[in-house]
Amino acid sequence: MSKKSINKVTSTAVPLREENVDTDQIIPARFLKATSREGFGENLFRDWRYNSDGSPKKDFVLNNPTYTGRILVAGKNFGCGSSREHAAWAIKDAGFDVVVSSFFADIFRNNALNNFLLPVTVSEEFLQDLFATIQKDPQATITVDLEAQTITNDTTGRTEKFEINNYKKTCLLNGYDDIDYLLSIRGEIESFEKTHA
Repeated sequence: MSKKSINKVTSTAVPLREENVDTDQIIPARFLKATSREGFGENLFRDWRYNSDGSPKKDFVLNNPTYTGRILVAGKNFGCGSSREHAAWAIKDAGFDVVVSSFFADIFRNNALNNFLLPVTVSEEFLQDLFATIQKDPQATITVDLEAQTITNDTTGRTEKFEINNYKKTCLLNGYDDIDYLLSIRGEIESFEKTHA
């Protein structure tokens, strides 16, 4: 199985309660010069995380060692604004495999899926339940099961189903990008070409 694949993720989470987080806040435009996906994580939420002299802002959640994990739980309307793929690169490079919110901007959602970052859309009630649980116990875990398309608050036992495009689900489960997927069905393509020559 590819190291990029995602199936079941059980992890503690980092709570980012802010709503309407746009892609310029996720990764400021001045950091978009690089073309490789590595190194963007250190500038994730740069202007929220660091002062102008480069020192960390103690009150920002990513600088709080109490909160760790592979799941970012964010307020509604996450990833709005310009359509930069670098936003997904930065979140993935910072060690997150899943972002949970009650609403994602469409372009961000597609960029995330294309970069092996799973956006999970939940109800506002479920989102608030997660925030409350994490605040009460930063060691509380969340389980995201891509095969079953469920997300579970392991503390309360509350579960919700989430939607995902079947093609993208297959790609994430297997760690396929678009070319890998085509190679995986090469036999079917060749067979089709022979019968329709």
